Amino acid sequence: MMDLRSLIPVVLLLLFGVATVCAQTAAPGKVCEAKNGTSCEECLDNVTCLWCIKTKSCVTYPVSTILPPHALCPLNDARWGLCWMNFQALIITFAVIGGIIIIAFLVCLFRCCKCQNVGSKRFDDKMERQANKTRTKQEERKTEMKQRHDDIRKKYGLSGPNPYSKFA
Repeated sequence: MMDLRSLIPVVLLLLFGVATVCAQTAAPGKVCEAKNGTSCEECLDNVTCLWCIKTKSCVTYPVSTILPPHALCPLNDARWGLCWMNFQALIITFAVIGGIIIIAFLVCLFRCCKCQNVGSKRFDDKMERQANKTRTKQEERKTEMKQRHDDIRKKYGLSGPNPYSKFA
C-alpha cells in the first residue's frame, strides 16, 4: 500500500507534464489564425506568428523551413517580430551583423597571432643568447677541468707518453 501512495505524485506530475506539452503545441496555430483580420501589432504580439501584408493575414511561422515559403507570403511582404521591418531586410541586417562579427573576430585573431609571433622572435633571441652564454661557460669549465687534469698528471709524472701505449 505504501508503494502505491509514493507513486501517485509521480503519476500526477507526468500527467500534468503531458497535458502542458499538448496544450503548448496545439495553441500557437490556433492563436495565430484567430488573429486574422486584426492589425500587424496584434498579430506579432505572439512570437510564433507571421504577418503577411499582401493578404493581411496572421499565420503561424513555418518552423520546419527556415524561411517562409513564397506561396505562404513573399519575403518583401512578410513581417516577423517588428511590423515596420520586412523579413528580407531583417535577414540582410542579421547577415551583415553576423559578417561584421566574423570579420572582427578574424581581425582580432590575426592581430593576436601577429603579436605572439613578434613576442616569440624576441623570446627566440633571448633563448639563443642564453644558450650561447651557457655554451661559453661550459667550454670554460671544460678547459679548466682539462688544465686541472694536466696539472695532476704532471704532478704524478704521467704527463709524458704512456709507456704501455705500444701494447694496446
